[in-house]
Amino acid sequence: MAFALDRPGALRPVSAQRGPSVRLAKPGLLRAPAIVARPRVQTNAAALTIPVNQLTDEERGQLARELGYKSIGRELPDDVTLTDIVKSMPPEVFELDHGKAWRAVLISITAMAASLYLISISPWYLLPFAWALAGTAFTGFFVVGHDCGHRSFHKNNLVEDIVGHIMFAPLIYPFEPWRIKHNHHHAHTNKLVEDTAWHPVTETEMAKWDPTTAAFFRVFLGTPLKLFASVGHWLIWHFDLNKYTPKQRTRVIISLAVVYGFMAVAFPALVYYTGWWGLVKYWLMPWLGYHFWMSTFTVVHHTAPHIPFKKAEEWNAAKAQLSGTVHCDFPEWVEFLTHDISWHVPHHVSSKIPWYNLRKATNSLRQNWGEYMTECTFNWRVVKNICTECHVYDEVVNYKPFDYKQEETLFAIQRKIIPDSATY
Repeated sequence: MAFALDRPGALRPVSAQRGPSVRLAKPGLLRAPAIVARPRVQTNAAALTIPVNQLTDEERGQLARELGYKSIGRELPDDVTLTDIVKSMPPEVFELDHGKAWRAVLISITAMAASLYLISISPWYLLPFAWALAGTAFTGFFVVGHDCGHRSFHKNNLVEDIVGHIMFAPLIYPFEPWRIKHNHHHAHTNKLVEDTAWHPVTETEMAKWDPTTAAFFRVFLGTPLKLFASVGHWLIWHFDLNKYTPKQRTRVIISLAVVYGFMAVAFPALVYYTGWWGLVKYWLMPWLGYHFWMSTFTVVHHTAPHIPFKKAEEWNAAKAQLSGTVHCDFPEWVEFLTHDISWHVPHHVSSKIPWYNLRKATNSLRQNWGEYMTECTFNWRVVKNICTECHVYDEVVNYKPFDYKQEETLFAIQRKIIPDSATY
């Protein structure tokens, strides 16, 4: 349900409307904002017509409930720097513990082996559950390699490179290309165009689409298939040598050779011993499960109706990393198998924090900067907004849906059938 703010603290329902709107009771009264009517805040279409920093604490609390979040933070003051936030955390959260790092490797390998055994003994009707477990375990492989890429796994960089390549190989993820582009994502989080992980579609891009391209993007970015969109990102960004400088290419080629070498050995062996169905059963389906979590973590952590993507000249690092990254609580078994990667805000404040210190770092941020943080529990309402509403960049209201001009059947059906519950 959408609501309007007629005055501070007063909310009333408003009718559903596709696209942004800003309405004032009387024009020209903005000179006295304390006593005039407030602009409308529309949440049913995931569009905000006034910035969060203009809302009272009560209004932000109501907005959070409407959108499925536990809290929506205030805007971080302009004079706060990322260095200020990093220095506020205890030094021990940056310390490496090789025992805990190797324990993650053991957990992921054990969980994957157990999952593959479960797949081998499961009747057909239980295979989806086994695949879901295996895909989550597979994600743990990525998280270990992820820490290696951020130099937060081991004090020896060569060890990190070796472990990173080994853990990424079964995912068919070339380690060095990923490391380069992922570090770029951290340097430009929620910066329009520059963020390589994900950013909204722009009007300029849409104007170039032919009908087939438009239909493709609407289906894959405007439906729950968006939760598998990292497959496209993986293919587009990590295998094209032209996306890397001559200095980077030697290491990129080594990573590609590792991936192709794994495929050349593992895939034929799997087909030889288990058939083509075995390749699908034991690798492809868990791999798709891994991409579900890759996509879901990315969009949930960096996509919210109230969190803007900014142009380079307007971008602020501290706001993007602290206030522009969402903390989301997932089921405990998911967090265990994925090594707490969902405790994501401190990781964006400083990527040098190893996974096993993310909870302590999060608690520190809550104590010192909690009023500026957005938090939620993984739920249908958040997912529904991300899949059906947060599509096209809008400088004023952050996001608008693909069908902001006139509601389309594809989105109308989704809005009716996808649950709107604040639980999952």
